[in-house]
Amino acid sequence: MLKQYTALSIVAPNAERIAKKIKTLEVRSWQPEMLPLKDLMIVENQNFLLNDGDEDVGFAVALVDIESVHPWQSDEVDAACATYWAEGYFAWVIGNIRPIDPPIQVIAKRKLYRIELML
Repeated sequence: MLKQYTALSIVAPNAERIAKKIKTLEVRSWQPEMLPLKDLMIVENQNFLLNDGDEDVGFAVALVDIESVHPWQSDEVDAACATYWAEGYFAWVIGNIRPIDPPIQVIAKRKLYRIELML
């Protein structure tokens, strides 16, 4: 049976780092409308999707829960697997990480979007 998931695409290798529980914060310039965000599908793709309507081939690599979002702090660079810190971004706290093995090919889109999968 197909199930609908909310998905978030993340450029490689950071989605894989989430699946391996190395990356515990996702940094974005925006925040979700509602929290908590349960069973969020993490999709890894190769290219930054910069414009509305941009799409890419991606792979569903993990299901996670986003329990909270807070302003990103300068001491959270390592948790975000980032190379530098910048003000004005939001840190999404990633929990309850369930890797999908093997990854499933899906579409990658901007922002939060819906996909249907059979897991």
